[in-house]
Amino acid sequence: MKTKKRVVPVVSAGSLADVAFLLLIFFLVATTIQTDSGLNVLLPAWTEDNTTQDVENRNVLSIIINSENELLVEGKQAQLSDLQARTEQLILKEAESPKLAIVSLQNDNGTSYETYLAVYNEIKAGYNHIWDNESLRRFGQHYDDLDKRSQIDVRKNYPLVISEVEPSSIAISQ
Repeated sequence: MKTKKRVVPVVSAGSLADVAFLLLIFFLVATTIQTDSGLNVLLPAWTEDNTTQDVENRNVLSIIINSENELLVEGKQAQLSDLQARTEQLILKEAESPKLAIVSLQNDNGTSYETYLAVYNEIKAGYNHIWDNESLRRFGQHYDDLDKRSQIDVRKNYPLVISEVEPSSIAISQ
């Protein structure tokens, strides 16, 4: 009796590479890659001119954050919750003109990023509140609902001016 040779089934793997390639392409196209986004800040154009300009003290709101994440506003300790109202007060009442108002922000090298962002957000909230009130007064709409041209028109009267000083070592004493 002759023994039969066993036939081993063979799987064609030629199309397997094509399927794997198509799956790879699908996941590359379908997946969104999360990117870190920082603060959306428009920096001024670089100039070689290093001249300084004197600004009247009443037009400037000085905010300092130390390494312990404590705030000093106009030389006095303050709470984060006070910054929005304080920013609005400078722009609308204390400065000679809203166009001359400057918020000066200085932080320590040891300031936490969360505190820096919270302070920055409170300052921006003050500006946003002013812009919203002005757009409601002039156009009867919220600032975010205005077209770009009207938003620019509102911001001309109340420009966002935040001057950031180079971080350094700051100690706030009581």
